[in-house]
Amino acid sequence: MTTHEQHHEHEDGAPDMDTGTTEPVADTNGDAPIPELVIISGMSGAGRSTAAKCLEDLGWFVVDNLPPALIPTMVELGARSQGNVARIAVVVDVRGRQFFDNLKDSLADLDAKQVTRRIVFLESSDEALVRRFESVRRPHPLQGDGRIVDGIAAERDLLRELRGDADLVIDTSSLNVHELRAKMDAQFAGDEEPELRATVMSFGFKYGLPVDADLVVDMRFLPNPHWVPELRPFTGLNEEVAAYVYNQPGAKEFLDRYTELLQLIAAGYRREGKRYVTIAVGCTGGKHRSVATAEKLAARLASEGVETVVVHRDMGRE
Repeated sequence: MTTHEQHHEHEDGAPDMDTGTTEPVADTNGDAPIPELVIISGMSGAGRSTAAKCLEDLGWFVVDNLPPALIPTMVELGARSQGNVARIAVVVDVRGRQFFDNLKDSLADLDAKQVTRRIVFLESSDEALVRRFESVRRPHPLQGDGRIVDGIAAERDLLRELRGDADLVIDTSSLNVHELRAKMDAQFAGDEEPELRATVMSFGFKYGLPVDADLVVDMRFLPNPHWVPELRPFTGLNEEVAAYVYNQPGAKEFLDRYTELLQLIAAGYRREGKRYVTIAVGCTGGKHRSVATAEKLAARLASEGVETVVVHRDMGRE
């Protein structure tokens, strides 16, 4: 799947993929369940605004650039809204960097009050971020008198701990606006939240490992259809290519046993409260073996009740 990046300029100068937030909620009286909370953060230019806009479209109350120290207060106000504000999304970024010291205290406060909260972190490669900032001809918010890459490095250092605490990391390096929205929809749409949601991503090792992968599968132990002239032009979505891959010795056995392993891992994730998993399936170029396996693996997971999204990161590359 060939992707093309589409970005709009964020008000802080970061070329995020989209913008849009709501007005603050009014303080009203009344008892209601404590709102569900999502904290959206990540690298400037990685798509925070698009992610926030997606949640807004799904009915979430979205607050942009709220100082972390005020997050518990925002949740309390939502609880007084007589059920009108049941889900709150807060965007935390480098504009509020002076408040990051308060974030741990705020999260501890939320945990003590048994607030259901998740952290979504938007990640992207240095190359993609530089390209996005250059496309809008704006500086990175933290670069000062230095280069764009200096600002990116400073921001990565600032957000390193928050990234480690994230419940969901989304790498937008090769995603366009619509693909990021599809990922957010898959994670947050619907009234009934499934026990576990999985993203199965095919990729090519020669283009690097996906940074948001929880599990990595290497399919290079199977013969490469690239060296079969009549199969080379096609991808793993082609029936003949998929048949070639899974008629090889060990292929079907691998799929069966790895599916069993995933069942064991998924049970552990559920016990630990992990709701999202990204399974990266790789081959040399990300075009044949990994694509065919990702499709089959996703189908197996879906048949077992796991909501699954398939992404083919490198399939359209030459």
